[in-house]
Amino acid sequence: MNLHGKDIKIFAGNSNRQLAEEIASKVGLPLGEAIVSKFSDGETAISINEVVRGSDVFIIQSTCTPVNDNIVELLILVDALKRASAGRITAVIPYFGYARQDRKAKARDPISAKLVANLITVSGADRVLTMDLHAPQLQGFFDIPVDHLLGTPILAQYFYKKFAGNTDDVVVVSPDVGSVGRSRKFAEKLDVPLAIIDKRRPKANVCEIMNIIGDVKGKRAILVDDLIDTAGTVVNAANAMGDMGAVEVYACCTHGVLSGPAIDRIRTSAIKELVTLNTIPLSTEKRISKITTLSVGDVFAEAIERIYGDISISTLFTQQ
Repeated sequence: MNLHGKDIKIFAGNSNRQLAEEIASKVGLPLGEAIVSKFSDGETAISINEVVRGSDVFIIQSTCTPVNDNIVELLILVDALKRASAGRITAVIPYFGYARQDRKAKARDPISAKLVANLITVSGADRVLTMDLHAPQLQGFFDIPVDHLLGTPILAQYFYKKFAGNTDDVVVVSPDVGSVGRSRKFAEKLDVPLAIIDKRRPKANVCEIMNIIGDVKGKRAILVDDLIDTAGTVVNAANAMGDMGAVEVYACCTHGVLSGPAIDRIRTSAIKELVTLNTIPLSTEKRISKITTLSVGDVFAEAIERIYGDISISTLFTQQ
């Protein structure tokens, strides 16, 4: 059986068409001919309008808002291509929704991340390509290979260029203990010190800043996280650093979920600039002057070419 695929084809759902088109363009291909729509009753309708028999197929689909619709689109796309005898199917998921539901935080909680991973596997995907899972161990939830790209190098390079290499007064700040590893790598790339925020979260989407471990007085501080949702954590942290003498506060993340009151909070906060990647498309009302969006198109295009060419992805991590 030919598991490699005789040629390469790239398809996309509706979640992030602009990014999908960019990635396909960088690979040097058009997006595959497919119609992803809905029937009048709301069911997802998929029509694949080109031959995929024996092809190495990549489906680009972030499972962002509307999360459930985008997951179902992905599952049905995989099923349609599998039944059309695609040689190998890779689910390219720049942002993996449900990633935060990765354990039982209290009695009778579901582990939804594992359920979604199972659904993707059962639908017929042969491998997954994603970026900055909320917890790296989520790779183990899949019973198929997972290639896990990193957004931190793109963000770190942006700030290095922004500061023209002058980082003597810069400090990287981890918004919580869970993000220390990610923030430490970011700090190492800029060769700057690291500070850590000790916080308490009394309930979901609500956090209370306790104290800051490290020196931010007179510094330009960069908050680093994998995702920003309602922005409560990052805004509280930014305001606390302002109160503790930071001269400028920046924030960055891979996934700008930015739901609920996030935009209003960011607009009125001490954050001078929020830098996010385009794993999730920003709607028009979220494109405020404080928010800068960088593209992940290059890194995903290279990863897809490496997977198709049976070239090590770990080499790509080394380059990052």
